[in-house]
Amino acid sequence: MNQTILTVDDSKAILALLKISLADEGYEVIQAEDGVHGLEKLKVVSPDVIITDINMPRLDGFGFIREVRKDPLLRGVPILVLTTESTAEKKNMARQAGATGWIKKPFQHDKLIKALQRVTVMA
Repeated sequence: MNQTILTVDDSKAILALLKISLADEGYEVIQAEDGVHGLEKLKVVSPDVIITDINMPRLDGFGFIREVRKDPLLRGVPILVLTTESTAEKKNMARQAGATGWIKKPFQHDKLIKALQRVTVMA
């Protein structure tokens, strides 16, 4: 059975790159354009992993992660942050919100897949 990944990013280019990278590895990819849209998607899909950006309109990644972690059914789903941000403060904020890991944009395909494999083994 293929694993399902929800990708949440306001960049259409990043969403397209993620879809290609993940689909090539056999993942089913569901996409959302911001945190609000991501929460809407989570009402109808149960992903194995979530990948989210931080800087997005309507609901940023920190708020999105906090909302996801409030849901008992989603509390154990690994969440990877994929962002251009790289400060220790932002990483700490993401961890406190409930993020599982951090990947810096632009991402390298191999590193993304290894990060996914690590968090799905942990789950």
